Amino acid sequence: MVQMSGLKNDKGGDRQPHTGSLSKKPVSIPSACVSPTPSLAPVTYPDARSFRQRFGLLVPATNTTMEHELWSIIFANPDRDGLAGVGLHTSPVLTPKPDVSSAEGVEQYKLQFLGDVEAALKSALLAAPQYMIMGMSLEHIVYGIEPIKATMAKIEQYCDLSWATWHDAVKVALDCYGANRIGLLTPFEKTGNDSAIRMFQDLGFEVVASFGFGCGNAQHIAHIPDWAKEKAVMEMATAQNKLDAIVQCGTNMSMIDVTQKLEPIIDIPILGINSVCFWYALRESGFCGPLRGGGRLLREF
Repeated sequence: MVQMSGLKNDKGGDRQPHTGSLSKKPVSIPSACVSPTPSLAPVTYPDARSFRQRFGLLVPATNTTMEHELWSIIFANPDRDGLAGVGLHTSPVLTPKPDVSSAEGVEQYKLQFLGDVEAALKSALLAAPQYMIMGMSLEHIVYGIEPIKATMAKIEQYCDLSWATWHDAVKVALDCYGANRIGLLTPFEKTGNDSAIRMFQDLGFEVVASFGFGCGNAQHIAHIPDWAKEKAVMEMATAQNKLDAIVQCGTNMSMIDVTQKLEPIIDIPILGINSVCFWYALRESGFCGPLRGGGRLLREF
């Protein structure tokens, strides 16, 4: 199990900077305590609901899945040793033309998303979050790990907070299992699916099998039925493929229920983007205990 220094004060008081147990980078979680009224000054109080941590979450405006899945993990761990006092504060990134049925459509979607990220982040910061989560598969719209990192570096310059990103989180998660041979499940059409394969190859993993559902509209990703995801997982998780893990991209594609159902059957981890990004954000922020509702990774590391 992950061990961390600088554990948070459960009452939301000031916390010292610490080194993230996963990234090995400095992580500073600013205090969210304030004096709510002049009559109560100079005493400060934590947020009544998000008294342990406020997470800011950026998602495309078409996304109806990621926030729901992250809240489901929070609600599955309501005690003090779990995620009591953790809150999500979501800001949508405007993507008014969600057509991703072609390379041209993906490029247009990229311009929409990256063009509105700064405005969405400014909106999110009004809630005074203490840590940010990027709720977007950047490999869908940016080709290659170095351009992905460069894109995220520009976004990180907009604020002083630490971020959980998919490319960082999944690399650490796969390394936790010593995984090399992976199966890749995405909602993307060929352009996006090829870009996802490229990212994992750049990260040093062998993509043995992949399946993309070919969704032509970003809104429609949320409508992929679980039976179809289960079928794709089972077709990849064969003795011949000898996979170390199955990885799922696309934050609007729900995977938690499929993960919890199939992991005991196929006996390898299923790493869905939403639970993996939240796992990374929690561990980096000092939440060290095993967690329910998100699959093996949250229980085991």
